[in-house]
Amino acid sequence: MSRGEREHTSCDDVLAEVWLFLDNECDRERRAILQRHLDDCGSCLEHYGLEEHIKALLHRKCSGEHAPKELRDRLRASIRETVLRQAEVTVEHGPDGTSVEVRTRKTSSAE
Repeated sequence: MSRGEREHTSCDDVLAEVWLFLDNECDRERRAILQRHLDDCGSCLEHYGLEEHIKALLHRKCSGEHAPKELRDRLRASIRETVLRQAEVTVEHGPDGTSVEVRTRKTSSAE
């Protein structure tokens, strides 16, 4: 993907990746692109703010009790897989590090 293609990030792309952004699970370059979009797009920033609030609320309400590590790991993996599948994100781990590719998935109202 060229720099020009990466710089033009649609609202659909940003919203599909908002949890990756919140969990700091995207590379530095992608995070900067998403941050610039959020800085410039009030609608996406509002959605991001809601997701951030939900995450903080969950942390606050659930932080006193700790689920077993195995359950947390399974839930984290399941959530990550669902988010990645919905956003059509491909994550590859190689000798040079981790690469992430994001493709916009078009959905119709019939789904």
